[in-house]
Amino acid sequence: MKRKLYWRRRDGIGSSVPTLGTGMSDLDSAPPMIERGGLRDVSAQPKLELTPGRTASLGPGTTVRRLLPTLGRRMVGAWCFLDHYGPDELGAGAGMQVPPHPHTGLQTVSWLLDGDIRHRDSLGSDVVLQPGDLGLMTSGHGIAHSEQSPLARPKLLHGTQLWVALPDAARQMDPKWEHHRALPTFTWDGLQVRIVLGEFAGHLAAGTIHTPLVGVDITIPAGVATSIPLEADFEYAAISVYGTARVDGADAPIGSLLYLGAGRRTLAVSAETPSRIMLLGGEPFEERIVMWWNLLGRSHDEIELYRTQWEQHERFPRVPGWAADDRTDAPPLPGGRLKPRGRQR
Repeated sequence: MKRKLYWRRRDGIGSSVPTLGTGMSDLDSAPPMIERGGLRDVSAQPKLELTPGRTASLGPGTTVRRLLPTLGRRMVGAWCFLDHYGPDELGAGAGMQVPPHPHTGLQTVSWLLDGDIRHRDSLGSDVVLQPGDLGLMTSGHGIAHSEQSPLARPKLLHGTQLWVALPDAARQMDPKWEHHRALPTFTWDGLQVRIVLGEFAGHLAAGTIHTPLVGVDITIPAGVATSIPLEADFEYAAISVYGTARVDGADAPIGSLLYLGAGRRTLAVSAETPSRIMLLGGEPFEERIVMWWNLLGRSHDEIELYRTQWEQHERFPRVPGWAADDRTDAPPLPGGRLKPRGRQR
């Protein structure tokens, strides 16, 4: 018997659907300002809440499924952003072409399933990421980077881009780039498990984290049904990136975020056909943060300052290999000042 889910509509009854947020770089000409964080809307009990994502453009040749934030869910632990893209057949097209853009107050987590992406940043990093590699960029007080499909590349592009909010104690640190190829990989009762970030089932990934969290890539062979261990103090969510996975007895369709709440010590996963999911979790993020475009801060004034500094070529050094003016322009700030909002709408 299939579990009954609470399906959270993106629009609500009789309302319109505003655009919600940013990507590796967002071409939205009017991104809203969003405040998130705090514990008010975090359930200490397990939940099954399916929230559909939305389609967003990442530039010519790349369309993504935006799964976090949505109107129904703004954070999972410190995870504050999630795009899932592909699999796309690139052919002779441009592929992904995201010119230099800024980040503050967060970490970007690049996780490829198929294809290659060239990462360059204002620290001088120049790396081609491949499937199974972790690209972890800590923006700290400010960094700029670009992401492109290399000229010589595989046929398909498929992956995820995630952001992690930095706590106040770390958000003004010096920026940092980490590239990890050897990630913890093991078999768990028929599952193939790879830890992208954090600790899971006694295995610890090498990437630097600043709040308790975990990100796990799980491959489920056809016919496998088992349970995996969780931390009761973490809240969790799962997404399908391939196949027809079931999580806690519920279908996890591609293009949606299945929020699982907290208070769980185990989680049932299964699949009738070969499938793959990503499991995200972490301690609920207590601090309230403001996110607009590619910038995270603590107030409207901070975001306004970071935007001005990007436009005036301050704070964010140039990305080598790009001309000084060959970069993403910041969109105009929304009218008025932000209004406080919680983790849910």
